[in-house]
Amino acid sequence: MQPSAMNKRILGLALPNIITNITVPLLGMVDTAIMGHLSKEGLGAIAIGASIFNLIYWNFGFLRMGTSGLTAQAYGARRWDDAVKTLIRASAIALTIALALIVLQWPIGLLVPLIFDGSDRVISMALTYFHVRIWAAPATLGLYAVKGWFIGMQDSKTPMWIAIALNIVNILASLLFVLLFHWGIAGVALGTVVAQYCGLFLGLWFLRKRLSSLTAHKSKNPLPSPHSPLSTLKEALRWEDMRRFFKVNGDIFLRTVCLSAVFTFITAAGSHISDEVLAVNNLLMQFFTLFSYIMDSFAYAAESLVGRYIGAREPRNLRSAVRLLILWSLALTVVFTAAYALGGQWFLAVFTDQKSVIDAAGDYLVWVLLVPVCGFAAFLFDGVFIGATASRTMRNAMFVATAAFFALYFGLNATLSADSPQFADQTSNNILWTAFIAFLLLRGALQWLRLKKDVYAKAVPLTVTT
Repeated sequence: MQPSAMNKRILGLALPNIITNITVPLLGMVDTAIMGHLSKEGLGAIAIGASIFNLIYWNFGFLRMGTSGLTAQAYGARRWDDAVKTLIRASAIALTIALALIVLQWPIGLLVPLIFDGSDRVISMALTYFHVRIWAAPATLGLYAVKGWFIGMQDSKTPMWIAIALNIVNILASLLFVLLFHWGIAGVALGTVVAQYCGLFLGLWFLRKRLSSLTAHKSKNPLPSPHSPLSTLKEALRWEDMRRFFKVNGDIFLRTVCLSAVFTFITAAGSHISDEVLAVNNLLMQFFTLFSYIMDSFAYAAESLVGRYIGAREPRNLRSAVRLLILWSLALTVVFTAAYALGGQWFLAVFTDQKSVIDAAGDYLVWVLLVPVCGFAAFLFDGVFIGATASRTMRNAMFVATAAFFALYFGLNATLSADSPQFADQTSNNILWTAFIAFLLLRGALQWLRLKKDVYAKAVPLTVTT
């Protein structure tokens, strides 16, 4: 395929994903902005509440990532029945996990004051947010499976429309519950719950239309009859097929546990320094969040294309797609680094009018300039390796990067605090960000070293011997 045609295919997948992923962080950004204009305690409570759900939901990110990789490979090989069964497996697991989270919400809530060290008011507000928003778990995890399936089916427009609708509802509902009904942080959480279920219902409507068209599609491996859903369900949940699903997703789960541990630790470490540093780091992480979701747009395109070309056994197209995706990622890195350098102070003022927090955050803006430069490879190669279902490599890279993060943080803290009787809050927080930047850089570097063996080799056509 010519580079121009490949670029067109990449952008056809990535641009809708950009719109989708711009709206995704709005769930957290809207919550942060609403509470940031009400009180400093509300800003800290949202930071803790968001970290709780990051810790929970990120661990089940395999419901999206594993689904997209397996579906994309089935799409490339034109195995439509396998694509549908992958969706069924992911959806069944999502519902089971969601129900377990709702049942276990009170034991989970008891862990919050043990992990985070905020004031009593901050912790109380964070728990209120948690106990309301947890009821969105079935919708949230169900959308993971739906989104992953559409991405694997080379359709990034449908998740875009779902995300746009979901976030419009979230903004309107949160503002209504907080500004009109005065429900405070509980209203913010309830707005998210309402929005998630609206998104799920819309996703199911789109799924019904797509599955109807697939049922009529002719292939060498036709879909099971639409009149026998029970038999289709039984086939999808057979142990042999579930075992492969769990093998791929088990590695992604462990990888995501490490990712969640790092991000939760960043919030927890900030809360142990001071409420102000907790609020500052929450604002600074919005820079990371925005860049990561834009970069993930190209990572999702990588999932779709890498899985497709591996399933179709097209090594030249695979290499071309990865090469061009890297170039697009480098271009985005330049744009974001320049934007953060020029508009960092303005960006902070969007999220809060607390002058003391904005002034304190300004001392750390240098770190957000390093996020795009050191993090772009980690985001992109995650998508490449997900599409290749090379989950073990992702897991191992994350293990090493996570170990390096904690070793750097505790090692530098122990060394510098021993030399300084009055260990400054600013120094401690700079150490935290140093470890985080190293974590991002190491993930990308380790995956790049395995690209040829664990990704390109999978697209080599099978040799038939007689």
